[in-house]
Amino acid sequence: MDRPRDKSVCVSPDDSGWIADAVREAGASLVDASIASAVVWTDARDADGLARLLDAHPHIEWVQVPFAGIEKFTPIIDDSRTWTCGKGVYAEPVGEHVIGLALAGMRNIAGYSRETTWSGPKGQNLLGARVTIVGGGGITETLLRLLAPFNCHVTVVRKRVDHLEGADEVVDIDHLVDALAGADLVVLALSLTPETKGLMGRPEFEVMEPHAWIVNVARGKHIVTEDLVWALENGIIGGAALDVTDPEPLPGDHPLWSLANCIITPHVGNTPEMAIPLLSERVRENVRRYMKGEALVGLVDPGLGY
Repeated sequence: MDRPRDKSVCVSPDDSGWIADAVREAGASLVDASIASAVVWTDARDADGLARLLDAHPHIEWVQVPFAGIEKFTPIIDDSRTWTCGKGVYAEPVGEHVIGLALAGMRNIAGYSRETTWSGPKGQNLLGARVTIVGGGGITETLLRLLAPFNCHVTVVRKRVDHLEGADEVVDIDHLVDALAGADLVVLALSLTPETKGLMGRPEFEVMEPHAWIVNVARGKHIVTEDLVWALENGIIGGAALDVTDPEPLPGDHPLWSLANCIITPHVGNTPEMAIPLLSERVRENVRRYMKGEALVGLVDPGLGY
């Protein structure tokens, strides 16, 4: 089939909802995939469906996938077309969630909420704490801003050592263990790749401080769950606040549910009420840019997998 002459967008598998509205508001023609030059894919779980659509319509030159985490799509992402995702879209609500989880753990708010009688004082400050953030994307940039009033000493661990406004130190992933030692709070806010799967296991927990909390708003598979249970049960670390788990959803009989030093939220770093306007704006912005031939936001690097 010949390449479409005009830029036009297909929204699939559902073209009747708010994402389609965002495409129209950006001034694009909403058309069938057979004549579209771009597709906004709406199902974060159906990578096979997207693969079938692209196989049937190889002329499509740009694909926007819905969320920041694209690990389900990496097997089909290549250099034959431009890919964008929702990276950075949800940084603000997720960053806010991190602060809430950190305070709930470090100040023992979650622990007090489970008590049935008046109890004694317990907890530590986020104010002036040493914080290590693993990841250098939009969530980290938001956290650096949100943590500024707390006067924390913040170390960022990322793949590339670049200056980040608000960070006291930036180190590469080879120095993860050094960055864990001495930290009062560790935040995981990085993409899931084969290299980062199982990043936090028994050796890493053993170098953390016995009072330190870990907050994970990235992906559950960054943490070896069995090793985390061991670390929590034996007081190796102070606690864990998890918005993501492995497995997910976490089964009702899993030991993490019963641990007093573990806080679990059901992957709600952003809710639909938060996500819809944010993703709508990203789609509108990228479609506007695409129609004008401008650089797109949230570009995926096929080699890096994010």
